[in-house]
Amino acid sequence: MFTGLIEEVGTLRRIERAGTAARLVVGSGLPLESIALGDSVAVNGACLTVVARGAGELTFDASPETLERTTLGTLSPGARVNLERALRLGDRLGGHIVTGHVDFIATVSERREVSGNIVFGFRIPPKFARYLVAKGSVAIDGISLTVNTVSGDGFTVNIIPHTAVMTTLSAARPGDRMNIETDILGKYVERLLGGDTPERRGDGVSLELLAKSGFL
Repeated sequence: MFTGLIEEVGTLRRIERAGTAARLVVGSGLPLESIALGDSVAVNGACLTVVARGAGELTFDASPETLERTTLGTLSPGARVNLERALRLGDRLGGHIVTGHVDFIATVSERREVSGNIVFGFRIPPKFARYLVAKGSVAIDGISLTVNTVSGDGFTVNIIPHTAVMTTLSAARPGDRMNIETDILGKYVERLLGGDTPERRGDGVSLELLAKSGFL
């Protein structure tokens, strides 16, 4: 479990293919003495397991499922990635509850400057729009952010200068693809109040309706 507060921006040094799986070697300045083999680290929002460490590097294995559902498989050496170690019991939850399980990939549709901030727009698969609520939480490449607006096939967020500098968002441009994890609380509420998920039944509870009703 994570908070969506990025600790460091690392650099992908190598990606070693093994069929439809891969091994990622990431240059990192995180304190290696605090990271054990088998620990979880979120890499651009995807929860990966540390399989080797040393000399300023962390190594992760990425399964075919992970590469298919995230952007990790499309990265090239030199790419910058957001890193966050797993939450420890007793740590402050400064962002929101992030599992590291990416729901879908979104595409940056706009970037504009507003009073020193950056407003990003994202295009998303329409079926996922119900999981986004204005003023709710979303993780974009592992970064905990507040949703500004939601439409049928997109949403916007506002990035303050500190967040832009401390994450990979400072370099994001229209056309870039990013990992999205919606708020897990909304998904559980939908499941509990609506029975089976909409993917299975073709219906479901609107999270916007739940928010207006005071459930979210």
